[in-house]
Amino acid sequence: MSILEPDKADLSALHQRALILVVERNPVVQRLERYFLEQAGFIVEFASDGRSALERARELRPSIVVTEIMVPVLDGLGLCRILKSEPATAHACVLIFSHLHAEDRAMEVGADAFLLKPFSEELLIETVERLLAAQKAKVQEPAND
Repeated sequence: MSILEPDKADLSALHQRALILVVERNPVVQRLERYFLEQAGFIVEFASDGRSALERARELRPSIVVTEIMVPVLDGLGLCRILKSEPATAHACVLIFSHLHAEDRAMEVGADAFLLKPFSEELLIETVERLLAAQKAKVQEPAND
């Protein structure tokens, strides 16, 4: 089994534990993302701006934070930088998406993945599953020594 292609049995276990915090200002897009992610078996919470997302991440400790770059108060890049710098939230994978071609900037602030909008439901779910599988493998590494 590859980290990039987790098998179906592992996906079920990943989904049951995975809390995803989505930072999205558009209520229509929020509903779509909730539907896609919940149908795939994930627990989904939302924040509509970067500052409230930071507070929610500190409180909820999600497995993944999905954020667009252009969110109010604290943009997605600043949010990612802070999340990755704090011990309480550094474990969370950060998936940044945008209409902007800003993958390099996203990686510079510590993002684990970047998607260019518009993206498909399948690509979103595949990316989230890949991040969770990599996160699980990373957590298990010390036990395999």
